[in-house]
Order: sequence, then C-alpha cells, then structure tokens
Amino acid sequence: MIWRRFTWLWLSACMLFGLVALGCGHGEDEWQAKLKEVDDLKAQLQAERRAHQKTQGDYNDAKGKIEELSEQLKKAGVDVQTLNASLAEQRKALEEFKRRAEQLDAIRKRFELLKQKLDALTKLGLTVSVRNNRMVISMPGDVLFDSGKVDLKTEGKKIIGQVADVIRGDAQLNSRTFQVAGHTDNKPLQGGPYKDNWGLSVMRAREVLMYLISPAEKGGGALNPSKWSAVGYGDTDPIVGNDSPENMQKNRRVELVIMPNVEEMLDLKSLTSSP
Repeated sequence: MIWRRFTWLWLSACMLFGLVALGCGHGEDEWQAKLKEVDDLKAQLQAERRAHQKTQGDYNDAKGKIEELSEQLKKAGVDVQTLNASLAEQRKALEEFKRRAEQLDAIRKRFELLKQKLDALTKLGLTVSVRNNRMVISMPGDVLFDSGKVDLKTEGKKIIGQVADVIRGDAQLNSRTFQVAGHTDNKPLQGGPYKDNWGLSVMRAREVLMYLISPAEKGGGALNPSKWSAVGYGDTDPIVGNDSPENMQKNRRVELVIMPNVEEMLDLKSLTSSP
C-alpha cells in the first residue's frame, strides 16, 4: 500500500509539472502556486519514503530480537513451541478454575439459603450444623424417648411434627433427600428386645422416620417416603466424649441428615463458619 501511495504521489507531481510546463499564458502567481504544490508533493514523497524505511528497519530489528531471544531460550533448554503450549494449558486451567469458583459460589449461596430456612428449627431448641460433609438437624434423644425405649414421647411427637411442618412448607427443603440417624451413648444396653445400642439406635431412627412419613390424618408429618431413609449408629459416632453424664446426654440424639446432591460432594464445612 505504501509503494502504491509513492507511485500516486510521483505521478501527481509529474502531471503537475507537465501542466506547469504547458501553462504558457498563465499568470506569475498561478505559476508560483503550481511550483509550490510540486515542491510540497516532493517533500511529502520523501517523508513517506523515510517513514517506510524506518518502519522496515523497526520490523527487521524486532524480528532479529525475536530470533535472538528464541535462540537464547533454545540454548537454555526451552522449546518456544512447548512454552506456548504450556501457556495455553495455563490459560485453560485458569478458565476452568474460574468456572469452578463460580460453581462453588452458586453452591455456597444455596447452602446459606438452606441454613436460613432451617433457622426456625433452632428456635425449637434443635441444632443445625455440618458434620461429616452433611448438614445435620440434631434432636435430643432424651426429649424424644424415655431411657431404653423407642416409643416417642408426647413432647417428642410435637417437636418432630414442627420439623415436618417446616420441611413440608418449603419446596426446596421438601425436594431434598433426608436420612434419620439414631445415636446412643456408650453405656451398654441391659437386656430388652433391642439387644444392644445398635438395635436401640436403629429402632429409634425408624420410629422417628415412621412419624415423619405417616399421613396427616394419622397425626404424622405427611412427608414423601421416597425421600427418607433410616440408619442406626449405636455409640460409634459420638459428638463429644462419653466422659460425663452431660456429654453422654449430648450423644443420645436423633439426627435428620440432609444428603448432599452430586454437585455438592465437597467440603461443606469450608462454606460456613458454623460449628
């Protein structure tokens, strides 16, 4: 493009010079104006040539520096093509990190919203926390059952009914999968139909489960049975040491565990400052 412009400028200068040469009969002012225009075009042409030469020189210098740097890198054992590939991999990793960070942020927001929905349960004296990568609603066993028994007490039914109301009244909570987990202290069970703490914890979890999923007309929580399961841990998962009557009481509990979705299979503890 630059040489085309040079050619055009030169032709213009020649045409003007020809017109001047043929311009017999024109006035002196017009003659001088034509000469000045020719001089200006010549000066512009020279300026364009100098600019082109400088650009070409800068390009050659830059090309030489690149070749020199590539040679230095090669001597240092660095393959430029491999380096470019590594940079591309790093950019890809960065993009993946950003995507994952956005995904985790979305999970965090859902998690925080879930905790807010369960705040009503803390007013009933229940505890909402995260244990073993699970969100857990903990209910005191002594409030629900008499010692060594699996029949729900009147107060226990009332609390479980209020929990069911909270879950059933919220579409997001009601769509989640729950597990009822029974826990005991480490005091051996003395006889009875449940044989040991394993049997007692399983039957207590089952009793709570059945109350939660029983129809409302039978006094139950009317929750979706397909979303619920039960399990007993006996004394194998204490939250504190069984070293005092107070701590043993804390370990006697029934938990409603909100099971995480596949995308939430991460350390939920890192998403909250709650204990």
